[in-house]
Amino acid sequence: MRDRADFEHYVEQRSARLLRAAYLLCRDWGTAEDLLQTALAKAWLAWRRVGDDPDPYVYRILVNTHATWWRRRWRGETPSEVLPEVPDGDAMDALATREAVRQALAGLPGRQRAVIVLRYFADLPDQRIAEILGCSVATVRSQASRALRKLRVDPAAVAAITTGEPR
Repeated sequence: MRDRADFEHYVEQRSARLLRAAYLLCRDWGTAEDLLQTALAKAWLAWRRVGDDPDPYVYRILVNTHATWWRRRWRGETPSEVLPEVPDGDAMDALATREAVRQALAGLPGRQRAVIVLRYFADLPDQRIAEILGCSVATVRSQASRALRKLRVDPAAVAAITTGEPR
């Protein structure tokens, strides 16, 4: 993949999936869009060096850029003038379940969260995750094991996932 047409085709095919992965990393749609745009701009600059399969390269850019932003980011409150509408019924249960899962993911350290997102959301094998994160396959497996152990012992997250109750 060396020319602009290949890059445009890649972005058309993969941007929705990359955006969801970015969202799972940073848990904010606006920031996820910015993260994806920055990652794709970095990928464009290195596109001639990217091999036939650009996914590991772009996922690695996403994870590394998110880590850089996370280190620099102020974690204060974000004021809002308008409160969101509250959904009712089944939509509320689904929202509560999703929020419990997001909070459980947010409680994980960055590398463990990245491993879980890349393994279970992006459906990548351990070898690919190791390439993306620049570590060994054993490290990926140990990080995944630790993350899953933490997620299993979080009773509120387990209850929300199994019964649909909010955290």
